[in-house]
Amino acid sequence: MATGPKLMSTRFIPFFFTQALGAFNDNVFKNSLMLLLTFTAASAMPWSVDVSMNLAAGLFILPFLLFSATAGTLADSVCKTTLIQRLKLVEIALMLLAAAAFLFEQYLCLLLLLFLMGTQSAFFGPVKYAILPQLLTDRQLLAGNAWVEMGTFIAILLGTIVGGLLVGIDNALPWIAGLVVVFAVLGYLTSKAIPKVGAVAGGPRFQFAPWRQSVETVKISYQNRTLYLAIMAISWFWFLGASYLTQFPNFTKTVLGGDNTVVTALLVAFSVGVGIGSLLCERLSGEKVELGLVPIGSIGLTVFGISLYVSSPQQLATELMTLPVFLSSAFGWWVLVDLLLIGVFGGLFIVPLYAMLQQRAQPEQRARMIAANNIFNALFMVVSAAAGILFLSVFALSIPQYFLVLALMNAVVAIYVYTRVPEFVLRFVIYLLSHTFYRVNAKGLAHIPDEGPAVLVANHVSYVDALVIAGAVRRPVRFVMYKGIYDLPIANWLFRAARTIPICGKQQDEAIYEAAFAAIKRELADGNLVCIFPEGRLTQTGDIDSFRPGIERIIAESPVPVVPMALKGLWGSFFSHYGKGAFRFKGRLWSKVALEASPAVAPELVSAVQLEQQVRQLRGDER
Repeated sequence: MATGPKLMSTRFIPFFFTQALGAFNDNVFKNSLMLLLTFTAASAMPWSVDVSMNLAAGLFILPFLLFSATAGTLADSVCKTTLIQRLKLVEIALMLLAAAAFLFEQYLCLLLLLFLMGTQSAFFGPVKYAILPQLLTDRQLLAGNAWVEMGTFIAILLGTIVGGLLVGIDNALPWIAGLVVVFAVLGYLTSKAIPKVGAVAGGPRFQFAPWRQSVETVKISYQNRTLYLAIMAISWFWFLGASYLTQFPNFTKTVLGGDNTVVTALLVAFSVGVGIGSLLCERLSGEKVELGLVPIGSIGLTVFGISLYVSSPQQLATELMTLPVFLSSAFGWWVLVDLLLIGVFGGLFIVPLYAMLQQRAQPEQRARMIAANNIFNALFMVVSAAAGILFLSVFALSIPQYFLVLALMNAVVAIYVYTRVPEFVLRFVIYLLSHTFYRVNAKGLAHIPDEGPAVLVANHVSYVDALVIAGAVRRPVRFVMYKGIYDLPIANWLFRAARTIPICGKQQDEAIYEAAFAAIKRELADGNLVCIFPEGRLTQTGDIDSFRPGIERIIAESPVPVVPMALKGLWGSFFSHYGKGAFRFKGRLWSKVALEASPAVAPELVSAVQLEQQVRQLRGDER
């Protein structure tokens, strides 16, 4: 598994600190400015504090709507390392101007610089995620995203806290001015150590045309429905996150009866939770992008969103509580744990989606696909503000009731996405199966090629053989399955989601038989993995039956490597024909299952008899 220490190579560390320092500096600058506009500089503005707050928030988010597409086009057309370094130089220039504006208390100028910092961040966003697949291997990609998400949320949290602390000290303005410049310089210095990555072949020629590029970028996101819905799911998470974060101050004061220290505690709980969830995602996923964690994340977001509603007190304290008093109350720890777990499940939800977006987007379109994601993220965050006004002001809901509505809306969004993209549910079922009924130990799977076509052959022991193999193999696998099993109620929906190929005997239905071979040929021509069970049926005795010659026809039509595999330990389980038959309890709840592969067989050496012998040898005496 691509764990933290292994991941923390010279290719990744400089990038990790570059993006974390940038997120930290953005939030020191933004939070310091907003607090100054709220308190010490309120009288210096020609309008009310409410106008200043909304204007500042809008000025920072507006560039993501205006320039994300242009940023994605630029990132797809040049060396991403060079672009990052130049953007960090821009940050230094902007922070030098900001330092002067802070020292001379030029707040209108600082609002303009806030817009320009938002623009710099909008250009950094697509290249930040698009460079990861060029710095990391596919096996490290999910771990890399986990660390980036963790680093980003912790940096945002620390930047917010530091910005707040700086405003409260004596001589605050010189300290703020000096700090933002220092961290901008540190970010540039770390960016100099990021390895050079070449521009992706086939990328666009860059032109500055924001409106046209925005339209084109959004159209690119529509080309792949799965990735488009992944973008919608990511944007929904940002809708939820923005909705929670926006309400924290007022929720703390008017519902929890807490002071500013309690607001900080809620922020810490939520942000640390996302960090924990992101790293936990890496631990739970192994060396592949595990989409099965996404439904787990959405379930947790709904469950603990409802719990947050239940845990909120019904009566307000007579005076504002400090953090120690809040934690000693009947609801204090409950609320904090709810927010921590909302963050944890949010991390489980969002990290695999980002990794999926990077992995499956066409390399020459990757930055623009991420730019499309940023555009929709910004739109959803703007809509979250409108939703807050609608539910809290127009419908006059309390903040806890609004949190309940968000939790229920999350369940509806999740159901919609998963019915449109059944792959999420399929991976969820596989993940639960491999972590409840079975404990799978995989060996020799490095013999399966990382890319390109190949056929996997395995013995057929139970009704869930395909799910066990799919859960262990890092790449997506197209299974060839006896039509009688393929047509099983409920399971058929999952098999269709996995693009399983049904087959039966030629004498039974020649049309289905020939259609199966045609489908296998298409999948191999597209560079996919195809898995077949050459016995043609489930074993009734636990022994391996004779391999049928269909594998020889497949390789004759599509000369690709064949990887023999053996399933061990499934005989005697709930889904095997052992004893009283399948789907009957046999006294085993958690079976130890092994999946072992041997080196690939060259196409010219493939024969059914030889493959049967190899699978028998791999399995040995263990059934």
